[in-house]
Amino acid sequence: MISLLSSRAVSKRKQLKTTLPRNSSTEPIVATSGGAGKPLRRPKVLLIFNFCWDDAKGILMGISRYSHGNWDVLIDAQAAAVNEDWWVTNSDWDGIITRHTSPMLVEVCRARRIPLIDLNDAPPIIDVPKIRPDNMAIGHMGAEHFIERGFKNFAFCGLTESWAQERRAGFVEALQLSGKSCSVLEADYRMVDPKWDVDQQRLIQKWLSGLPRPLALMSCNDLRALQVVSACRDAGFLVPNEIAVLGANNDYLRCAFGNPPLSSVASDRQLAGYRAAELLDRMIRAGVWAGNDDIRIDPIRVVVRHSTDVLAIDDRHICAAVHHIRQFACQGISAEDVADHVGLSRHVLERKFRQLIGRSPHAEIRIVQIARIKQLLIETDMPLKNIADAVGISHTEYVSVMFAREVGITPGMFRRQHQPKNSDTRLSSSTEPDFKEEM
Repeated sequence: MISLLSSRAVSKRKQLKTTLPRNSSTEPIVATSGGAGKPLRRPKVLLIFNFCWDDAKGILMGISRYSHGNWDVLIDAQAAAVNEDWWVTNSDWDGIITRHTSPMLVEVCRARRIPLIDLNDAPPIIDVPKIRPDNMAIGHMGAEHFIERGFKNFAFCGLTESWAQERRAGFVEALQLSGKSCSVLEADYRMVDPKWDVDQQRLIQKWLSGLPRPLALMSCNDLRALQVVSACRDAGFLVPNEIAVLGANNDYLRCAFGNPPLSSVASDRQLAGYRAAELLDRMIRAGVWAGNDDIRIDPIRVVVRHSTDVLAIDDRHICAAVHHIRQFACQGISAEDVADHVGLSRHVLERKFRQLIGRSPHAEIRIVQIARIKQLLIETDMPLKNIADAVGISHTEYVSVMFAREVGITPGMFRRQHQPKNSDTRLSSSTEPDFKEEM
């Protein structure tokens, strides 16, 4: 049974106390008999997720894919239980998963010895297992996205929150590994209101006025990226031609409200929910209520929209070559095909590519193919032979060798890291509308 109730809709009546079942199987705990004449007993789980947060439904989808209907679940869709302890004290929960952890909720769960899984992207709490995005990896992915587009000037617009600083650290680290530097602006975060938003746009505008262009700018999240886009508009800077702007989290509503629509690093919400349910199931089976797990979830990919759909390259031949590669790399084209398309010799194309982009046309083709392979491994259950066909590679064995060389692990290992085991074909991580998007 699954219930979806708001704080106004829930009765505060006392519920009958029941006994927690223990189960040593490797599958999610299912209903068990309490003896002759007694009803079946299923784990009773409270899910605390405010639906105004874009990631809530994706995480809940991941939880449902693990529990597979074998839990009795109540969804607190307004996160009222974060501040109202009767949600927890008036029922005998076997476990709680939340995106919104408060000191009150932690203390109530400790007092009642209820396993609590925290998905809030904040520093860990003692005895409370945490699952959160790998923020360093998010920053790395953002930097790599811009480096691949040939940018020479970089900036990061963040906040003083710990998660935002981790993303900034990942962005700066990836740039430093490529011999590049970065300008950083960070501000204290408070609840969003019109005055704070306007003040931040003015601060960002003043900062941007002193930076070289064309500029590749990553923001710590999509909210901050929208502030950057607004500041660019007020200052008369063109996005993406003068300043390319990249967000993080892939909050598709915020991305859609951007003018132009925002590119963003997509976090794996479904996998986070799946891992949270898997961990809670393990704790319930083991009869433990506390833990100090700190599990990080890798980002999926950069979802490219108009705000970074640009190449910071002055050479029209190389711009045309890169656009051609991005369009046809997965149709089996070669470097010779690219040279013919732009009207250059293979030798001249190679030289210009290495001079302006830092790699060969062949390497650029492989980058696009690897990105597509990653997407198909994460989002589908297609066998490797079909994936090879989809990216224009004739031999499945070569896909494995190329992928392992470029990524550091085999395609199978990559899929297992990102795709819950024993799952059906992977669902989309959002229901986002079909405005411009590409790998």
